[in-house]
Amino acid sequence: MNKILITGVGGFIASSIAKKFIKNNYKVIGVDDFSNGNFENVPPQVKFYFGDLADKDFYSKLPNDINIILHLAGQSSGEISFDDPVSDLNKNTVSTLNLIEFGIKCKVKKFLYASSMSVYGNIDNGIADEESNTFPLSCYGVSKLSSEFYLKIYKSKIPYIIFRMFNVYGPGQDMNNDRQGMASIFIASALNHKKIIIKGSLDRFRDFIYIDDVVNAWYQATINNKIINEIINLGTGIKTSVKELTGIIIKYLPNTEISVSNPTPGDQNGIYSNNTKLEKLLKITNPTKLEDRIKFFIEWAKNIK
Repeated sequence: MNKILITGVGGFIASSIAKKFIKNNYKVIGVDDFSNGNFENVPPQVKFYFGDLADKDFYSKLPNDINIILHLAGQSSGEISFDDPVSDLNKNTVSTLNLIEFGIKCKVKKFLYASSMSVYGNIDNGIADEESNTFPLSCYGVSKLSSEFYLKIYKSKIPYIIFRMFNVYGPGQDMNNDRQGMASIFIASALNHKKIIIKGSLDRFRDFIYIDDVVNAWYQATINNKIINEIINLGTGIKTSVKELTGIIIKYLPNTEISVSNPTPGDQNGIYSNNTKLEKLLKITNPTKLEDRIKFFIEWAKNIK
């Protein structure tokens, strides 16, 4: 059970997860086409394969003795998904379906999937649990939700865990991508321009989870053989408004100007996680405090400028 395939291994989250498994003596096979990630992020210990998961022919290149699949590859921006919905569908849904079929052929024991809070759309009271209705507002949200349904269909052949990820942030994030990652976008803009442009209301709110907490959740879910066929929110359970987030950033980057513009298409007004299931199944509590890690994140970002 120690050979793991991690997709999107050149990305911020997947590369961080890969390092955790390598540290714990797992053999990691990595895949990426670098449409989002970067080769420099891939840990040197990873047996790496370059390719497009939406291309069925690619799978013949991969080893077939993989025990577990961690699928984090894909297009990860709701805003960008409107630019080319067909490309979003291929990167997020077709690739997942192909990977499910590959996993079944390899007799994979477990398939962990990075879904998104975007599947929920707008929630009446803002707090989403795993039983909440799902009405995605973006093409991205639709493609993620479709992939979830494919995993449910094939659960008798390949058990799954679906993580509905909230706003992940921290060192290693792509500071040049101004269309994905609210905290990283704001920090990069404050550092480079002494200005933060808010696309939408300051009263909007999110759930910001630190990368180390995310890595821990993925690791615990992978090694726990009792947890299968579950959808789990991966957030902190803490509601943070855009105004509060920018206030923390400005505390450490004073003289930063705030400007408000029109919202992006398909943007959720406000959402944060009900963490009951995460706490019950994975015993994960006491998430990292946002203000402590934003300060550290800013210091890291200063050093990579």
